[in-house]
Amino acid sequence: MFDPDCRRCPRLATFLDEVKTQYPAYHARPVPPFGDPSARLLVVGLAPGMHGANATGRPFTGDHAGILLYQTLHRHGFASRPESLAADDGLELIDCRITNAVKCLPPQNKPVGAEINACRDFLAVELDGLPEGAVVLALGSIAHKSVVAAFGLRQKDYVFAHGAEHALPGGRVLLDSYHCSRYNTQTRRLTETMFDAVFARARALLDG
Repeated sequence: MFDPDCRRCPRLATFLDEVKTQYPAYHARPVPPFGDPSARLLVVGLAPGMHGANATGRPFTGDHAGILLYQTLHRHGFASRPESLAADDGLELIDCRITNAVKCLPPQNKPVGAEINACRDFLAVELDGLPEGAVVLALGSIAHKSVVAAFGLRQKDYVFAHGAEHALPGGRVLLDSYHCSRYNTQTRRLTETMFDAVFARARALLDG
């Protein structure tokens, strides 16, 4: 289960202590999953952003990456409104939950392999709780690889690509998308149309 007091990664724990000193009002702790506990759609990101989830305590809230994500969730009926402003703003996710492969803010937004591995059992619990026929939507290759590893599957059998679709145990499906980061959207590696298509596919799978 999620541990709000986890300090198993020394580098991340030390960094969060430093951030909390610099920004006393920030959450600066492991960021919990957000959304419906019994959701059939689980969106998996990489890690909290410095001035986003690390500040607000809610995944993809307060930074650029969340703008497109919540707009798209709302468009496809997974969110009660198109904007996530703060952890207490009343926004609700519908049949959807958002989490991160790494629950703590990493320096330069880059967790190392040992940190991704150390956090994987939290992700494994979340994945294990998904109902049959659920959809896991991985934002970026690191999230994708962590999901595959959490299921104990071979990476070579599950190659990441935007829009790729993979069968998972228990009748579940893994969908891949490029991460909705500022860099990806501003360079047009990921367009709104591309992102929308992935969520449209998730909706079709769940409604099918």
